[in-house]
Amino acid sequence: MYVKKGFSKKKLEELAEDVVITEKLSPAQEAEARKQLAAARKKTQAGMTEQERLIANLLQLKFRLEEYINNREYDDQLTFGYFLKEYLQLIHKKRNEFAAEIDIHETLLSQLINNHRAPSESVIIRLELHSNNAIPATYWYRLVEKQKEHFIGTNKDLRKAEKKFVKNPLRVSI
Repeated sequence: MYVKKGFSKKKLEELAEDVVITEKLSPAQEAEARKQLAAARKKTQAGMTEQERLIANLLQLKFRLEEYINNREYDDQLTFGYFLKEYLQLIHKKRNEFAAEIDIHETLLSQLINNHRAPSESVIIRLELHSNNAIPATYWYRLVEKQKEHFIGTNKDLRKAEKKFVKNPLRVSI
């Protein structure tokens, strides 16, 4: 946010208090406010075309994906397969239909969704192209890399197995 040099922090806080409603609601008022918001959302959604609904859902998925890949925390539930499955659900495609649209075998798609296989760069690019650039390939790629980073950083068995291949390691500590 751009702030002119003449504003002090105290003045900014006072300004925020004037603009932001800070009134506390009782539980009953809060429940009523939620009810009214839900009704307003339902009314808005009822007036949306199927294309507008698709755009809204794509943006929601994109923002969830972006938020997760930019977050330092790792969640083993939020995998490439999870987000790919979410994508298929929001575009209302069956797996065989979608596999044909991006020209991969249905078995490969199933392996990707179930996290039995990592996607190739070509699959990642095809996902971007299929979404008409709504979800960039770099998001899918960064999601895969986040999974790999977690695996490498936490897999003690892999470190133990690979240790036997390292001879004469450096004797310094940094």
